[in-house]
Amino acid sequence: MRLPFEQLLRESDVISVHVPLTAPTRNMIAAPELALMKPSAFLVNTSRGGIVDEADLADALAKGTIAGAAVDVFSVEPVRADNPLLGAPNAFLSPHSGGSTNECVIDAIRESIANVDRVLRGEEPHHRVC
Repeated sequence: MRLPFEQLLRESDVISVHVPLTAPTRNMIAAPELALMKPSAFLVNTSRGGIVDEADLADALAKGTIAGAAVDVFSVEPVRADNPLLGAPNAFLSPHSGGSTNECVIDAIRESIANVDRVLRGEEPHHRVC
């Protein structure tokens, strides 16, 4: 079921962001959007830095506007010491490595080898990036 963005923000317990960083998505979650969320809601951003306004998110966390956030991407990487999220309460931060478990790395290597093999046999690789 598709919901209008504002309704999704108002009703969801967890918002997980999965969009590319483009002009329309830059700061798509900032103070107005955070204000629509439940005080018990959590925000997860593992897509791209710049989609969530980091200062507004830190402010929302400090004020209790939302319950917490998990962030694996930052507008400037590596994250700078003056990033407001570093001191924000209930902010769970990782250095753009949340998906870098041993299992994920092994799977990526296996998939890469399989794609090289497919191309050498004249077949299309899986998940072609053009």
